[in-house]
Amino acid sequence: MTKPTSPRTTSERSRLRLVVVRVLVFSLFATLFARLYYLQVVSGEAYHAQAASQSLREVVVQPQRGLIVDDQGRPLVANRMSWSVSVDRNLLAKLSSHDRTVVLDRLATAVATPVHRVREALVTCGDPGSVRGRCWNGSPYQPVPVAADVRQSVALRILEQPEDYPAVVAQQQSVRAYPQPYGVNLADVVGYLSPITAGELQHARQQQDPSLNAASTVGRAGVEQEYDRWLRGRPGYQRVAVDSMGRVLGSDGTVAGHPGDTLVTSIDAKVQGVAEHALAQAIRTARATYDPVTHRNYRADSGAAIVMQARTGRIVAMASQPTYDPSEWVGGISSKQLARLYSPKSGDPLLARALQGQFAPGSTWKPFMTVGALNNGYRPSTRLDCSSGFQVGSRLFHNYESESLGYIDFAKALQYSCDTFFYRVGYHFWQKFGSDPTNLNARDPLVAEAKAFGFGRPTGIDVPGESAGRIADRHWKLAYWKAMKGYYCKIDRNNPPGTSAYLRLFAHEFCLEGSYYRAGDAVNFAIGQGDTLVTPLQLARAYAALSNGGTLYEPRIGKAIVSPGGRVIKRIRPQVQGHVTDPAHAIAYDNNALLGTAKVGTMAWKMIGFPLDKIHIRSKTGSAEVYGKQSTSWVASYDKNYVVLMMVSQAGTGSGSSGPFVRKIWESLYGVHGTAVDRRRADIPGVVAPTTLPSFLPDGSILPPRPLGGHARSSQ
Repeated sequence: MTKPTSPRTTSERSRLRLVVVRVLVFSLFATLFARLYYLQVVSGEAYHAQAASQSLREVVVQPQRGLIVDDQGRPLVANRMSWSVSVDRNLLAKLSSHDRTVVLDRLATAVATPVHRVREALVTCGDPGSVRGRCWNGSPYQPVPVAADVRQSVALRILEQPEDYPAVVAQQQSVRAYPQPYGVNLADVVGYLSPITAGELQHARQQQDPSLNAASTVGRAGVEQEYDRWLRGRPGYQRVAVDSMGRVLGSDGTVAGHPGDTLVTSIDAKVQGVAEHALAQAIRTARATYDPVTHRNYRADSGAAIVMQARTGRIVAMASQPTYDPSEWVGGISSKQLARLYSPKSGDPLLARALQGQFAPGSTWKPFMTVGALNNGYRPSTRLDCSSGFQVGSRLFHNYESESLGYIDFAKALQYSCDTFFYRVGYHFWQKFGSDPTNLNARDPLVAEAKAFGFGRPTGIDVPGESAGRIADRHWKLAYWKAMKGYYCKIDRNNPPGTSAYLRLFAHEFCLEGSYYRAGDAVNFAIGQGDTLVTPLQLARAYAALSNGGTLYEPRIGKAIVSPGGRVIKRIRPQVQGHVTDPAHAIAYDNNALLGTAKVGTMAWKMIGFPLDKIHIRSKTGSAEVYGKQSTSWVASYDKNYVVLMMVSQAGTGSGSSGPFVRKIWESLYGVHGTAVDRRRADIPGVVAPTTLPSFLPDGSILPPRPLGGHARSSQ
């Protein structure tokens, strides 16, 4: 039997438990107070600094982008102040759901933008509901732009009626402007801007590039893209204090940014304006001209004009048609506008024909074939028959308009553009070195010469997106056959309904022997026909090599980078890409022969009255035939200083369609009035390319280059 516990024992145990509990509670409070003392007294300053830093956020202040000017200092691309409307999402969140809806509806009406577009702009990219290309990828602590380039009256109404537009901010910002000196467009040269992509931003962060951020705009196409890292400047930052809910409480200082540098180009706005106008006029004239071959007017669907310094490769003017207005990209571009720019129905305006378009060169190819021939066995005294036709196997190749000039030399063949003369040259080399059509590595002096003049590869111009052209040699023909034999062999086997007799025959021959390099390929190559393609820029650069004795320069538009304060940061000097080997002095022969084209040859009827005795212009015309299309008109011309080239596709003969307008460009270059030459042309601003840079003054004004002498700075 258990002995009962006495009341005294129970009481003692209870007191013991209370003592233990008190000790534990005291220990806990002592630990808590000790920890509080450590946090608030010992480490208080450190934690206070951390808390303060956590309540500060950085808002990006975008820099003003650098100017793009011509060689006289005329602004080609500048900046202007534009009103933009933004929404402060932190303030908007404080409104009730009903008030937010009212404000956004009222704002959408004021800025003439659908309300769903305004809402899409306020969603952070990556969040649920974000729409690619419309969402906000900038800082969450700064107002989000919802409308750009709004009318001043709209912006002022928003500023004057804050009670109707809570959380809405109207402010001025710097955007691109296009002053258009002499009415120039220059879209293909300058390019445009658009918001940075996620991939570009990630790369910038990996490279620790402080000049780019999530709200940056970057250059697309043209020199805006090529020289973007100088033009964009470095952004500044404004520190703002925010509470625990992310609401902005006030400003805590700024870090100044740095405006972009100025790009000085070799473009001359005066010559550019003349080139653009001449090209547009050539196209209009061709469209109003009857084509006796197709029995309708010429389509003249595209064109290009280039003026290049022959001894440096610098671009003085470069125009393409169709083109677009670069200001369309300012403040964002609509899907309708973008679709038009990419539309074949609009002529693909974003395609810069001067450096991206690829065309058969036609007879403008013949001077380079002459160099190849004279450097590989032919002599200047060689005379070949310029007959009305030339038989190759079962095919008769005709001279242009079946004209026959009898036996002539290379000079007269160039001046009168005799096809059958050069057919014989091409056929001779094919028979001598490559009569086996399956011999992939047969020697071909004409192909080698074309490659020596830089055809078949990019020229290296300082704008992106240049096309490489195409040399249709034996290697290309084999590669093309491998790529297309499945398609044509299927037509040959199945003979689909509706297939024309021509296509059936072509498919059969191509399927069997499409890789063979036959005599017909060789003779076509010799006159710039067949599958060979060039860009107008490649052709202009090659003619510059004729002018300067065989040096191939990488064409340059950029001339120098100048800081906002006027200091020259970088000179962009001409770069040599290669030299043409010329043991027979064939280039000098070409230069002498091509003088006659404007005097007695195919350009003579368009140069009557021009002072050729004072301005020694060499020229070559071309009419390239393309299956299913009208002829492409070419004129390539040059003297010791410049190359002037024009191409208009589907516009007929070279001299007939392009000749008069190439002459206009030459007249502008040298101040020709009728038959007189302005002897002061070396002193005429905007006519002859300067050898010094413009002067940038502290007040922001720009003066034309100083004449040589004294302390003039050379830009070469």
